[in-house]
Amino acid sequence: MAEYGGKKIRLGEALVLSNTITEEQLQLALEQQRTIGKRLGELLIDQGLITEDLIAQVLSAQLGYPIIELQNIDISPEVKDLVSSSVLKKKRILPIEYVENNMNILRVVMADPLDMDAMDDVSIITGCQVEPLIATPTNIIMAIDRLYGSEEVASALEEYAKERFGTVEEEIVNEDVNNSPIVVLVKEMIEKAARQRASDIHVEPLEKYVRIRYRIDGVLYEKAKYDIKILPAMSARIKIIGGMDISEKRKPQDGRITQMVDRTEYDIRVSILPTVYGEKIVMRLASKTALNREKSQLGLKPNELKQFDHILKNPHGILLVTGPTGSGKSTTLYTALSELNTEDVNIITVEDPVEANIEGINQVHVNPKANLTFASALRSILRQDPDIIMIGEIRDTETAGIAVQASITGHLVVSTLHTNSSSSTITRLEDMGIEPYLIADSIVGVIAQRLVRRLCPSCKKPRPATYEEKQLMDCDVNKDITIYEPCGCIQCDNMGYKGRIGVYEIMEMTPDLKRIISKGGNADEIKDQALKDGMHTLKMSAVEYVLDGITSFNDMMKVSFDI
Repeated sequence: MAEYGGKKIRLGEALVLSNTITEEQLQLALEQQRTIGKRLGELLIDQGLITEDLIAQVLSAQLGYPIIELQNIDISPEVKDLVSSSVLKKKRILPIEYVENNMNILRVVMADPLDMDAMDDVSIITGCQVEPLIATPTNIIMAIDRLYGSEEVASALEEYAKERFGTVEEEIVNEDVNNSPIVVLVKEMIEKAARQRASDIHVEPLEKYVRIRYRIDGVLYEKAKYDIKILPAMSARIKIIGGMDISEKRKPQDGRITQMVDRTEYDIRVSILPTVYGEKIVMRLASKTALNREKSQLGLKPNELKQFDHILKNPHGILLVTGPTGSGKSTTLYTALSELNTEDVNIITVEDPVEANIEGINQVHVNPKANLTFASALRSILRQDPDIIMIGEIRDTETAGIAVQASITGHLVVSTLHTNSSSSTITRLEDMGIEPYLIADSIVGVIAQRLVRRLCPSCKKPRPATYEEKQLMDCDVNKDITIYEPCGCIQCDNMGYKGRIGVYEIMEMTPDLKRIISKGGNADEIKDQALKDGMHTLKMSAVEYVLDGITSFNDMMKVSFDI
């Protein structure tokens, strides 16, 4: 609680006073808080009533404490060493400086400046009075990670080296699971990766050390190096939480981990592969909420959105989303399913694995050991009275054949295929043994897609395009064209890029295209006709992003190099 207008105030009251939530919503949340035991702010955020930023703005307005931007904060060593990082994380606070010419007052950034217990703890530890400032919990945790992360790991590993006894397996299984330095190290590694938007964590054994790399926006960045001696312990810990065989070190293994990071549940697929210097571990992080997006967030341009909607209105047929691994196909498919998910349709999916749970959709997990393959599952699904069927991936002739038959008999089928472009998707199906006239009759649309990195808006640098660049972008070489390139700043962690956006090539089926496909036309003939019908190629879409300053020329070339 804090003083406000001469009386004590709580977070709930501040939110009601500012008309952010109603009194009824507050009372309901307080009742839930008594049974669940969560913080009030977290409960309200989980219910979608407010956001972290909104809480910070309300507290700042009601209490008069300023909101602090922590991305580029630099803290002096004497202030940094005052309070341990474990206390800072637990209380979600960060001391940043002394008040000018007064070493008795300490400025402390707080997620909840009404938390008197946290203030008292800092006062007792430091012997200073606390002057509160405000930031969101996420920003505070990320700042603590950045400022204290490497020291935490170093001290944990030092402690591990001192305590080491018996075999690695015995230690990892028998030690107090919450206090073991290796357990802390693995947990922190996953948390930091999630906060930095990483899609994959690579734990790579080299001759003398273990290298940790994160894949962020499609590119690998080295984040840490540890002594090679800790690899067996790390590997053993990851195997335990991933449900794998801890004693098997000679064969590849796959596992799955679920971990909560900042109130978001992450589904982590683990792959372990024996290499010359030890076991290489790759963990793929997928947020349960990341796949359930609004279609407006996919990056579709207005004309593409119109085509996307039009294809989804087909009552039957096949919609294929194509592209290499990591091009965002699953996100597009799940978005399409969420769009089609209404009370009057029966949607069934068959996936390997089920990547995100969607309420109201029946999802089947492929299990080859129980003879539940894509093909066998599809046959059963057709007896379940479906309206819409989603197949995780068309991998073989049998699955492709059933998909075509299902679409012709009045079902809408959505699926993915690994091909480079929309036109080559048609020829791939022919290679699988599907008759051209059946392909022409069943396909309603093909979406080829890639992801390009977004330039950081804070530091991107304009420059004139060169003659060669204009040529490669099919632009007028005599015209002055400005493009942007990455620079790197504190906002984007010196990467020059922040986030990714989809690049699409949408081929909607037309009568002319159907004629060419049914006659067995090749990929070039199909592409030429699709262009006449108004299709934009991946390269054309990527060039638009370069000219709009959204992505760089280099990223555009990566997307369109093989097209």
